Amino acid sequence: MFRSAPKFPILALALLPAIVTAAPTGGSACENLLKLRLPNVSITSAESIAPGAFTPPSAPGPFQPNMALFQGLPAFCRVMTTLTPSSDSTIKIEVWLPSSGWNYDLQAIGNGGWNGTMGYGPLAEAVKRGFAAAGTDTGHQGGSASFAMGHPEKLTDFAYRAVHEMTVASKVIIQNFYGTAPRYSYWNGCSTGGRQGLKEAQKFPLDFDGIVAGAPANFQTHLHVWSVWVAQQMNKTADSYLSPEKLAVLHQAVVAACDASDGVKDGLVSDPPRCHFDPKTIECKGEDQSACLNPAQVAAVAAIYAGPKDPKTGQDIFPTFAPGSELGWNLLAGKQAASVASDSFTYVVYKNPAWDWRTMNLDTDVAAIEKTYGSLIDATDPNLRAFFAHNGKLLMYHGWADQAIAPGNSINYYSSVLKNLGGTGLASNDIRLFMVPGMGHCAGGEGPNDFDKMTAIQNWVEHARAPDVMIASHATHGSIDRTRPLCVYPKVAKYKGTGSTDDAANFICANP
Repeated sequence: MFRSAPKFPILALALLPAIVTAAPTGGSACENLLKLRLPNVSITSAESIAPGAFTPPSAPGPFQPNMALFQGLPAFCRVMTTLTPSSDSTIKIEVWLPSSGWNYDLQAIGNGGWNGTMGYGPLAEAVKRGFAAAGTDTGHQGGSASFAMGHPEKLTDFAYRAVHEMTVASKVIIQNFYGTAPRYSYWNGCSTGGRQGLKEAQKFPLDFDGIVAGAPANFQTHLHVWSVWVAQQMNKTADSYLSPEKLAVLHQAVVAACDASDGVKDGLVSDPPRCHFDPKTIECKGEDQSACLNPAQVAAVAAIYAGPKDPKTGQDIFPTFAPGSELGWNLLAGKQAASVASDSFTYVVYKNPAWDWRTMNLDTDVAAIEKTYGSLIDATDPNLRAFFAHNGKLLMYHGWADQAIAPGNSINYYSSVLKNLGGTGLASNDIRLFMVPGMGHCAGGEGPNDFDKMTAIQNWVEHARAPDVMIASHATHGSIDRTRPLCVYPKVAKYKGTGSTDDAANFICANP
């Protein structure tokens, strides 16, 4: 059924712990995987899925995958497994194994928010590309942090253990199905998935050869402080809240002020750090009107652009929204604080379902959340030397218009890794960051936001071709209407001066 395996650069099971004792069955049929016995691993289902026959289980509205992703899905072996590394662990994982055309690699896929769901869409995309694919629910069901209250082991599962245990078990399952271990192992995740990828590189550096980490929530404690703080600023008074219509007015003013600063007037703020917009320029001259901001709204916007500061030191607690992201602010700056952030205080820090997000204060609650689970959840350690030592590669990306995680967070972490390694010249072969103008949280937005991250990381890991540029596209109603190069930070795309500004070929990557 499979072509002869290539000669691998490492021993097939070198990355697996010594406790794994199951003998490989070698190219066994899918259903025979039910006979596999591993410590703390229970294979509950191993089913052969015919081409195009898979339909994902129903899920709550925002978690329901796009059904188009499953069209053209090839035949594969679907393995469902429960992992119990602790007495209070119930970690669900799925491993999808292409029945033919396996590329000899593993792609593990990340989660979002507080997880609690299986990423069926990304699993399907990975299998379509020939990968054996693995995903997890991180040990609980549902998108709330309520699972963590009274269950410290489950919180540890969510923080890092579920992903690591999934990776170890997946490699054994792959070995037993195909008769050979994965040649290369890749991680692909954004948001929480980005945090998971960075945590893997820091804590389990041998698990993966290539990691794609998008918009990582790796400083989760401070991210959630900032997120709640943003809602507080927007709701300080009855007059300070900005409706979506007022946010559109703000956004239009920002774009008008900063669009052309990169030499191209294209409706995008391509280099937000060089955009210095004063919201007082659109303050209403008299009574509140639809095309301007009232004084309370101006004050709220100015505070949000400045970001939260440590009351004692004046240092930034977390970066903040970049100019050009205003259309998405209501995700965090709505009438209520985003539950993904307030849940950290409600269920983890104070363990009180009645906790009121309006009471959060920077004097005490930053320290409280750090003390409660900062060392467990945050993935901010800049020392990736062990990961890079075995030729591991880290590709980071973040949308400048991200409405959920401030893009400066990725720049801060990237810069800390460079500093740890001794500078850009010593790190460019191991880690690269791409900032994406006009892209929202992980995808979408007004700018080109669709780009092939997996080919880039594979070429880097397998052929030592580090990505200098990735071409991104933007589509309207399914039709591509703009392409643009994405550049290695801090370089930006600059127009050559001739040709269509919607064609990536007419831009070069250069220093700002």
